[in-house]
Amino acid sequence: MKITLDNVVKTFDTFRAVHGVSLEIESGELLALLGPSGSGKTTILRMVAGLEFPDSGRILFGDVDATDIPVRERGVGFVFQHYALFPHMTVAENIAFGMKVSKVRRSRAEIDARVNQLLQLVKLPGLGNRFPSQISGGQRQRVALARALAVDPKVLLLDEPFGALDANVRRDLRRWLREIHQELGITTIFVTHDQEEALDLADRVVILDQGKIAQMGTPRDVCRNPNSAFVTRFLGDANRFSGVSSNGRVTVAGVEVATAAIPDGPAEMYVRPTDLIWSREGQGVPVRITRVLDRADGRRILAETEDGTHIEIDADVDLDVEAGQRGFVQVKRANVYGAGA
Repeated sequence: MKITLDNVVKTFDTFRAVHGVSLEIESGELLALLGPSGSGKTTILRMVAGLEFPDSGRILFGDVDATDIPVRERGVGFVFQHYALFPHMTVAENIAFGMKVSKVRRSRAEIDARVNQLLQLVKLPGLGNRFPSQISGGQRQRVALARALAVDPKVLLLDEPFGALDANVRRDLRRWLREIHQELGITTIFVTHDQEEALDLADRVVILDQGKIAQMGTPRDVCRNPNSAFVTRFLGDANRFSGVSSNGRVTVAGVEVATAAIPDGPAEMYVRPTDLIWSREGQGVPVRITRVLDRADGRRILAETEDGTHIEIDADVDLDVEAGQRGFVQVKRANVYGAGA
């Protein structure tokens, strides 16, 4: 099912949550809506679901104008962050609930067969008779997804479904959800503020800022070619250097760095910690190490330039450095924007 948002606007009292968003989600695509709190991502999802209605613009399901169709008639499955399972019902009864209240009548045998099929799909066979309080958080979220799938939705909507789970469980469920999506091929919209989650899961990512689309593209597109300082900052750690651009080069702390062409004048250069190379001697921006953080897969060096700019550098786990040492950093890769961009 292809979904089209055509210049959709939504205002709550005096606050405009969504500013004229236009977007096409292809049939079978897994699309992530990514952005900070208040960026409009959940409001967009709720309008697609029919839980909210736009003030203007249209929402199309295929060729059908679904803008004013109520939620029960849209054929969507919805999974929330906090499961929303019925505590007094067993796992099997939770999954069966939507089928029992649906306009499409099914026999008890058909419902039982579908529940068992879904329990197998979400890798919870044999747990149908347990209650939500008797299974883990990750298992509850699998039940919530099974319940959403039970009614054979045309569209699956996921609102930060892993936000209440710990990091390891989230990673496992991300891989599992991607496998489920590849198997079923349902058009899916996934809302998250977690960059890693969106980039791991999605075919395409839409980054939102203050109710507008800041950038959209494949995970590779948005990571390798961020179109603004906001997108660069939002997608992960980035060191910010103030400098001056001239003739395709930016001067930072007295050191020239070749960049993509931007207008001459004040500039901001953003560099990922992995794209700075530390050396005790040689060329580059002079820095002093203020602290070294050890991690399982490497070392994070905290340093300060001569003009007081604080930066972070990712280094190999075996690099022998300590606080107080002076040296240089070279820029391997950077994104540069005009000041205030």
